[in-house]
Amino acid sequence: AISNGCIFIPLSVGALLDRPELVDQARACGAKIVVPTGALIGLDAVKAIAQGNVTSITMVTRKPPRGLKGAPHITAIGVDLDRVNEPLKVFSGTAREAARGFPANVNVAAALGLAGIGPDRTMVEIWADPTVQHNTHTITAKSDSSDFTMTIRNIPTEENPPTGKITALSALATLQRLTSPLVVGT
Repeated sequence: AISNGCIFIPLSVGALLDRPELVDQARACGAKIVVPTGALIGLDAVKAIAQGNVTSITMVTRKPPRGLKGAPHITAIGVDLDRVNEPLKVFSGTAREAARGFPANVNVAAALGLAGIGPDRTMVEIWADPTVQHNTHTITAKSDSSDFTMTIRNIPTEENPPTGKITALSALATLQRLTSPLVVGT
């Protein structure tokens, strides 16, 4: 799609972090890479503050343990998610590291990094939390134009618990935005 000058909408945003040449290819071919908001909230605000001076952007993700199963980072640290009976911090690091360690679980970290101050300055914590029923993401940002905290609680899909139902709806909204005569938001 990119080499043909088309619009490319990646649904696995984390993969973009390891393929920066795709942006160069899109630029050279007149293509566009359009990243859906996915399971997040407030990317318009994050993009806006990134036009000025941003002190920090952090995201804390809490998921029911089953929503983190199969993640390479979980396997690497040897956590048995079936035995987690209280909130357990399983990751703390950059958005780039989170996307690599949880490629099917927190694409939102990559999207947040791309929208704001970059994946190496955006900090992420991930919790396996048996006390929550929803995939929860809290974004806190501090800048010279605005300080804010936003939380979204997404209902996981039955078929794929790491993914919230809103993720597919975000992809549909992105497609609609491309063809709509009225576009709201940045």
